[in-house]
Amino acid sequence: MIDQELIYMMAMTRLLPLASDKQRILLQELGSATAIYEQRYHLRDILSKSAWRVADALAGMDSELERCEMELHYARSHRIRVLALGDDGYPTRLAEAEDAPLVIYALGNADLNPRHVVSVVGTRRCTEYGRDMCRKMAADFARLLPGTLVVSGLAYGIDIAAHRACLESGLPTVGVLAHGLDQVYPRLHRQTAIDMLRQGGLLTEYMSYTRTDKLNFVQRNRIVAAMADAIVIVESPSRGGSLITASLAFGYNRDVFAVPGRVGDACSEGCNMLIRKSQAQLVSSADDIIQAMRWETESTTAPPCQTELFPQLNADEAAVVDALRQAGADLSLTMLGTTLQWPVSKIMSTTFALEMKGMLSMLPGNTYHLKG
Repeated sequence: MIDQELIYMMAMTRLLPLASDKQRILLQELGSATAIYEQRYHLRDILSKSAWRVADALAGMDSELERCEMELHYARSHRIRVLALGDDGYPTRLAEAEDAPLVIYALGNADLNPRHVVSVVGTRRCTEYGRDMCRKMAADFARLLPGTLVVSGLAYGIDIAAHRACLESGLPTVGVLAHGLDQVYPRLHRQTAIDMLRQGGLLTEYMSYTRTDKLNFVQRNRIVAAMADAIVIVESPSRGGSLITASLAFGYNRDVFAVPGRVGDACSEGCNMLIRKSQAQLVSSADDIIQAMRWETESTTAPPCQTELFPQLNADEAAVVDALRQAGADLSLTMLGTTLQWPVSKIMSTTFALEMKGMLSMLPGNTYHLKG
């Protein structure tokens, strides 16, 4: 059975793809999309002169109805959820944004309204340090807050690293697309997207067969920012889409966090700048985020094992362990770097490997504790 109100809302998004805020105001004034359709030829009489462009566009709703009916049939035949603003399954955090899309399309089994949602974004040209940080944060969230939903954009670099890290750690993850659900862009990420359907899903505001357009990716960023409680920028140059997402997050009153990088590292210039200007909080672990957000942890950490039970360490890992043993106390990230004369990126990637082996734990204040 066709839901005519939903069809009218879909038609509105087709006619005014960049005016979600104006559509929402009109819905509030007239009460429903059905009412807007019934008044479509008289909207100039209802709206102020500044909104006549909107009135003229919506006068053409009839031209879009058949396309919207076809899309609804397509969605239902492919198990795609079509969620309108106000529906129970629509992301409540996203609904708070004035420019939230009237209709979204969701595929997969993700709960879009879990207790905790974090968006992870960053440069498309990430380094191994950035990928390591994604793996570390995903593993920590899986251990401390297993139901945390991680949102990103399925793009190259940090986005896909975050999604894959979640899949490895058993965290639910959702990719927000800049096109319809009939395709995956980039194609190289198709298998990851398929895997995400079993452990999260895909989300978009665009109908099937929508052309992949540069402007759509910019629009997509507002959903990534608005869907979450907190936004984490892992690596970003001084200019880029991640900083746009951070700016949008400020407007939505979301908490913004940034992972610091080595001074002079082009991939971390944006993160370091946000931290320097106090526009983002410095974080190096999921625990930092959890504490800053005052989220109650649901730790599933197993009892500590004896150090000697773990596999043989490589030279870098052994050097970190020796430094902590000789110090006879917990050491901060800075102190470890000073002791070993290593860059921050090398310290963090090595300590991450040791944490995965159960040798280290990170304490508040970016301090490392040797177990056993």
